[in-house]
Amino acid sequence: MSFSKQVKNELLQIEYENSCCEKALLYGMSIFGKSFSCFEVCMQSENESIIKLYKKLLKKYCNVKSDIKVSPKGKSYSVTINKKSECAKILGAFGHTDGGSLKINHANFDCEKCCNAFLAGAFLACGTVSSPEKDYHLEFTVAFMNLSKSLVTLLEEMELSPKTSVRKKYSNVIYFKDSEAIEDCLYIMGAASSMFDMMRIEIVKDIRNRANRTANCETANIEKTVKASFQHMAAIEKIEERKGIDYLKKDLKDIAVLRRDNPEASLAELSRLSGLSRSGVNHRLAKIVEIANNL
Repeated sequence: MSFSKQVKNELLQIEYENSCCEKALLYGMSIFGKSFSCFEVCMQSENESIIKLYKKLLKKYCNVKSDIKVSPKGKSYSVTINKKSECAKILGAFGHTDGGSLKINHANFDCEKCCNAFLAGAFLACGTVSSPEKDYHLEFTVAFMNLSKSLVTLLEEMELSPKTSVRKKYSNVIYFKDSEAIEDCLYIMGAASSMFDMMRIEIVKDIRNRANRTANCETANIEKTVKASFQHMAAIEKIEERKGIDYLKKDLKDIAVLRRDNPEASLAELSRLSGLSRSGVNHRLAKIVEIANNL
């Protein structure tokens, strides 16, 4: 099951204490459905349970009976009302008239929880969310510009900060890419369980990423140590072959012998063995390499 379907199934299980919230849920599903006008009111989804709920709420709050239609390939379900008198019933139930641009009517929110239910309805109608294991992305795809602007205003009133874009010149996309914003949105809609699942996945990803960064850093340090050691050993060997180890001054000779006897040691380990600072060890070994290069 996709994470988006998981969220929607969780929203479908919510039992609202107040009928005004349940009606607000229906309002969100209706206005963000496929169509919402005096000519046609249509809700379409690949999730049959969403359409069954929509049909039930239409009868309960708008006194409109409807039938569920299945697409020829059985991949989507829909409820379509195209009788003008019944469309007028639905629009009238939410305080909409035939004319004017489509915007959210805040008069449908009777209590402080109605906005949350409305947002859940909007998500059921036109929302999707990516699996947090792959990406952080939640979006609402809205057909009408003014309606999308109205939703942005509502989200901002809920202290959320969505971003917007236009897709294929027809769809207005309102989206979140920040994990915390998505978690807040899920919680507001009522998908608390999915929110906690997302937080758990985020924590696991963070731990894994930190472990990978640590491993990469350790690997890089090992490679750096090996490369430096190889350079030091080659320089010491060259000096021994051409001039002898006694060619070096005592301080350089001591560190050369220490390095020769401990080829795998890091600068920090050589520092502990010699009693010198790490920079002191590094400086003397660099001097040895320079001497060897000049021979």
